[in-house]
Amino acid sequence: MIPIDAEAVQAMLDALKDRDVYLHLESTTGAYAAHYDSSRHPSSAFVRNAVIRYERGVISGTGPYRVGLKMAHGWVYCEGLTHYEETETERLLLAGHNREGKLAVALQLSPTPF
Repeated sequence: MIPIDAEAVQAMLDALKDRDVYLHLESTTGAYAAHYDSSRHPSSAFVRNAVIRYERGVISGTGPYRVGLKMAHGWVYCEGLTHYEETETERLLLAGHNREGKLAVALQLSPTPF
């Protein structure tokens, strides 16, 4: 993965809009965050292979980035994104890594299941 190029990611978001796509969305503070620092509240969220269709997708910020996907009846929103996979042509793979380089958040879209 490489640092996000907002223009390239926006082009990928535009290419996938108005299509049924599979969503992978996860975030975590680390499964054992409280074991190492009791002041940290461990939390996580995980969604895999949920089918969505969005009418507008936007990347914003100056890094870390945010992506919002406007659907007919709601939004998908992800913040803290830092990297993307540039070799993918049909799938959009975005990740946010913390200061230690560990995965903190991921947003992935694909016309085929993950």
